[in-house]
Amino acid sequence: MLKRSVLMICVVLLAVGLALDADAKSKLRVGMVFDVGGKGDQSFNDSAYRGLQWASQLNVSHVEIEPGADADRETGLRMIAGQGFDLVIGVGFLFTDAIKAVADEFPETKFAIIDGYVPDKPNVSSMLFTEHEGSFLVGIIAAMKARADGKKTVGFVGGMDVPLIHKFEAGFKAGVAYACPDCKVLSDYAGTTPSAFADPVKGKELALAQIDKGARVIYHASGLTGAGVYEAGKERKVYVVGVDSNQNHLGHVKETGKNYGLTSMLKQVDVAVYLTIKDLLDGKFNAGVRVFGLEDSVTIDGTVYHGVYYAMDDYNKDLVTADMIKKVTEAEKKIIAGEIKVPEK
Repeated sequence: MLKRSVLMICVVLLAVGLALDADAKSKLRVGMVFDVGGKGDQSFNDSAYRGLQWASQLNVSHVEIEPGADADRETGLRMIAGQGFDLVIGVGFLFTDAIKAVADEFPETKFAIIDGYVPDKPNVSSMLFTEHEGSFLVGIIAAMKARADGKKTVGFVGGMDVPLIHKFEAGFKAGVAYACPDCKVLSDYAGTTPSAFADPVKGKELALAQIDKGARVIYHASGLTGAGVYEAGKERKVYVVGVDSNQNHLGHVKETGKNYGLTSMLKQVDVAVYLTIKDLLDGKFNAGVRVFGLEDSVTIDGTVYHGVYYAMDDYNKDLVTADMIKKVTEAEKKIIAGEIKVPEK
């Protein structure tokens, strides 16, 4: 018996196939398979989907699906490719083995993987990021905020304990040390399996434990698990730094109007998705590895988005001071110039 999630994939793809009229078939067709947590995580997956939406402004049609189990990833990729889509995107490093297998079966189809390393296939683009550099910037803000409040302890909550998330932690610690050499960083991970990215209860538990140890600001790199970190922050009046998408609004307390979303490390998966689709549309698909960082940018509706950066908006404009921004801007220039080498582990 097919799993419910696989059946959902079949229904979605069948509907898409039936809906494609002559005009739609003339467009570039892109399919996306989401990572753990799915669309609506207000983080990693939503950032990828935003890039897909941006590309809709071009001559592009798309479909997206959400696998419910590890085995469904390869099935989802294969079914989209079998429908004749031009580009199939796997959102997350967990797609690495599945992309390798399916790309060989469909050599005429282009594939892209976010955070996965598939360097040697002519029809696969691996989209990587300098997460450590963006984390360095928010580390500066976190340390300066903690020190301004008379504290010297901040926290880091990671999702799955893997090298990719270690990059976030390493960059954050380096940024904290850059702004406050005598500050302390507490670090915890939600687990060692993919479910660690979708466990808000664990996220809250870890955050509360760090708060009890004196953390004034907590940076999470844990996908949906981070929702629990925000809950803890709002309950205990401690600031939280979000990740991937702009999550500043998650720190807003409606009843009091208080904001505890200090900033967010913007790992602009949306920028990478948009530029990869645009390159294919322009006949310039880049197979191999492409790294997106501080120097990469795209302008959408008058707003400039970088490969990695930090978030400013109405929610945190009164929390991040001019001195913090000055310090971050100084560091950003030094990183781009090579004067600061941010560690990755």
